[in-house]
Amino acid sequence: MADEAVAARAAEPAAPKAKEARSPEAPPRGGGRGDDRAKDAPERPDAPEPTDTSDSADDEAGEREKERERAADRFKDRTRDPLTEEEGEEGPTDAAAAARARREGQKLLSSNRDLIGFDRSDIGQVHIGDINVRLDALRSGLLMRDGPVPAEELLRIRRTHIEPGGYVRLRRALEARRLLVLGGAPGTGRASTALALLEEVTRAGEGRENSERVRRADPARGVRELATQVAGGTGGHPRGTGYLLEPALDRPGTLPPDGMDLDQLASALAEQGSYAVVVVSVGSAANPLLAGRYGAICPPAPTRELVAVRLRQRLEEEHGDPVRGGGAGGPGDGRGPRDGDGSRDAGGGRDRNGGAHRDRGRDEHADRDGGEGRDRDSHRSTDRDRDGSPDGGGHGRRDGDGGRDGDGGRDGGRSGDRPGRGAGPDGDGSLSLLLERAAELREDPEVTEAVGLDDLRPAEAELFASLLAGHLRGTVSRAELLSGCRSLAAVQAYEWFAGVDRALAAPPPGDGRTPVRSGTAALFHPVAFRIALAVLGGASHSAVSAAAHLLTWELSVQSDPDSTPARPLFCDDPEADLALSRARPADGVVDVAGSEVTGRLIFYRGSALPAAVLAELWDRHFPVRAPVVRWLRLLADDPRPQVSMRAAVAAGELSVRDFEHGYAELIRPLAEAPTPRRRVFAATALDQAAGHASHRRAVRKVVDNWSLHGTPAQRWTAAMALGYGRCADSMDDTLDTLAEIGVRDDGEQLAVASLNVVRLLTLPECATVLRRLAAWTGHRREEYQDLALVSIVRLALTDVDEVLDDEPGTPLGDRGDWPLLLALAATRPELTGKLADLFWTALNTARSRDVALDALETLLRSASRKDGRAWTREGLAALLPALTAEEQDRRRLDWLLRRMMRDQDRPLAEERARALWRLAVPARQRRSEEEESHG
Repeated sequence: MADEAVAARAAEPAAPKAKEARSPEAPPRGGGRGDDRAKDAPERPDAPEPTDTSDSADDEAGEREKERERAADRFKDRTRDPLTEEEGEEGPTDAAAAARARREGQKLLSSNRDLIGFDRSDIGQVHIGDINVRLDALRSGLLMRDGPVPAEELLRIRRTHIEPGGYVRLRRALEARRLLVLGGAPGTGRASTALALLEEVTRAGEGRENSERVRRADPARGVRELATQVAGGTGGHPRGTGYLLEPALDRPGTLPPDGMDLDQLASALAEQGSYAVVVVSVGSAANPLLAGRYGAICPPAPTRELVAVRLRQRLEEEHGDPVRGGGAGGPGDGRGPRDGDGSRDAGGGRDRNGGAHRDRGRDEHADRDGGEGRDRDSHRSTDRDRDGSPDGGGHGRRDGDGGRDGDGGRDGGRSGDRPGRGAGPDGDGSLSLLLERAAELREDPEVTEAVGLDDLRPAEAELFASLLAGHLRGTVSRAELLSGCRSLAAVQAYEWFAGVDRALAAPPPGDGRTPVRSGTAALFHPVAFRIALAVLGGASHSAVSAAAHLLTWELSVQSDPDSTPARPLFCDDPEADLALSRARPADGVVDVAGSEVTGRLIFYRGSALPAAVLAELWDRHFPVRAPVVRWLRLLADDPRPQVSMRAAVAAGELSVRDFEHGYAELIRPLAEAPTPRRRVFAATALDQAAGHASHRRAVRKVVDNWSLHGTPAQRWTAAMALGYGRCADSMDDTLDTLAEIGVRDDGEQLAVASLNVVRLLTLPECATVLRRLAAWTGHRREEYQDLALVSIVRLALTDVDEVLDDEPGTPLGDRGDWPLLLALAATRPELTGKLADLFWTALNTARSRDVALDALETLLRSASRKDGRAWTREGLAALLPALTAEEQDRRRLDWLLRRMMRDQDRPLAEERARALWRLAVPARQRRSEEEESHG
């Protein structure tokens, strides 16, 4: 025991009377700490009665007692939760929920990809090795104009398009009604599927001899003008023509066509023996169209099949397979041949890549929801057309000679110039061996992590296959392969934000109707939802949606400050939000008022997307920073930890992108806020920035300056940041700084300093913290002693999951609802003696004795749960014997157990009291009376 901290041997409690006559409230007479202060010196019950009975002696004794009570009250006040200042001492803080939310937010933004590691200074193209992909072609379909689709393009579509589920149903619907409204998220292959459908039906129709039988219609003209054009035969278009129209329904002031417009177009098409496919994005504007008789959802092609087919094509092109150029439906196409009426041969070669074959004989009911089922989680956003089509579709667009522009290895001599980057086909053997190596490379964990997307869209599959093939041919190094894979998420984020509000400057189409839709709110909501999902991914769907609406308001006000944004209340489409943002829902657990309840959570479909979105937002769109900063400040005030802590982690990541701006606009203003919630936000953001080696030194300098020269609010924030363990050079430096904060100004910040000392006890350097606490208990200054004593008591009252960063599955993580003191005693047996010494000191110091006894009672009651199942018994079995090594300690425990048994509100069962006594006192040390009382 820490005998050096005790003034004199502790006086033993009075000898117990008979069990039934003993007072349950008899106070223990433990020894006090020898801190050279008379007010804390224990009274000796065996000392002689004072002989001086004068009034002055009585006054002096009374004053000492009052001072002792005041010291105990001051100590108790310092053990309060520093996070409850704004809610009152009894208010909940949900510290465990905050710790979990921070941990989950860090996982989503820390997928082993440094945010500042991807150089995109030339965003106009991605160039990896010999693979050059221009991004200018991946822009919105608004750039498309009226004109025929070249015959060569139709041939490539026929040979390379990979059919999505429900393709047969879509073709039959188009043949029956002449008009199809095809919906999906941009980038999922909907335009390519539309062209493939038109190519099939027109080749079997009246326009089969026409070389320009498929045309793109000007999106600015709309359905009405197309119907007028088709009915009047204007433009010289022959009968049997197929039209592809992509109306810009998301432009401000644009109204979607109604049912009568579509009926008029269908009638005109029937008269001319023609067909049309109208491609729209899912959302509130297009949903009425998709719900009508012409509407259908276009699901994306499966990722694995896309990659397998594209990869085989790339390798065959390089390997010189003699069947590669064998015409439509050859092995190099990854497709079975079409029969005369445009349908697939049932034996078509979809099976060449291992399980990719699909039955071509699906009927309507068998694939109804396969093509239409509104599982929009699988839809994707962003138009990707490698040859001008806004969608990029499920086919690989190639130039006239069948190769990609700059796609590695087309010249045949490049691989020899890059030794050591893989073996070419000739050095490796047959094509089958290359395909085996390609399958292994595709499943490489490092490659999978670099891609960071759950599903690849057609254009992404094209690039991914090119990278894999280039690496196998030796034209792309391992580093270039991984860098190219990481670029996929960055390109997606770029496409999501590039020129979003450019349409605000465009006049509404002159179709004779008055626009009724709000401009800015409808335009910004999809963007706001993606940002909110990047910040709050893993939170409940309702929380993300509400945050998205807040951000929509801020963006709208920033864009048009003279107008009040209008947002319809009943036009949201949660499924469309998921589809347009590459998001997925999942059932999970949400923390509500300290309890866990089941909720609907939402995530990106890919670990790389949150970081990519934040990087794109902060690095390339400076005007949007102001509304996003205002929005993050609003989230800092949210009482739900799942919102505020995730936002704090994201704020830290944004500060890494530009620390000057993040510090000035987010961290420092919130660190000086009057409410603890905002200061915790700032501390968490600082710690997140300190997790990056590039910013650790700057963060540590900020924390050091605040702790020495800052305002009280800044010192409070610095203490919270230090509690994470990354904002100082070493654990000793962290403890030194926390002590300076805690003892300054008569211990004004002692409560928050002690809380963060306890948080440090969950780190591997736990033994260092315990040694420092022991040193503080013997310090000559009372403030240092109080810092140690308050930390010790708080250690006994704090649950593990309130301060732990570890996931379940670790020794401490599996004991999340245990008091940290008992969890450490159970999992770190080498520390049990030090823990017991420190807690014994708190029990035997006059000003901390009452609070420590209450804490000990709490520990004892946690031995088993209400239903009788074991709880912290293992920790008590380790701690209590060390805590009751001396006779006066066992008497104190005896007294406390008796008090608990006679508690009027929560009486402790006699059986449990006996079990606790047996845990603490070995049989050979039990006295007869305690044996009788406790078994």
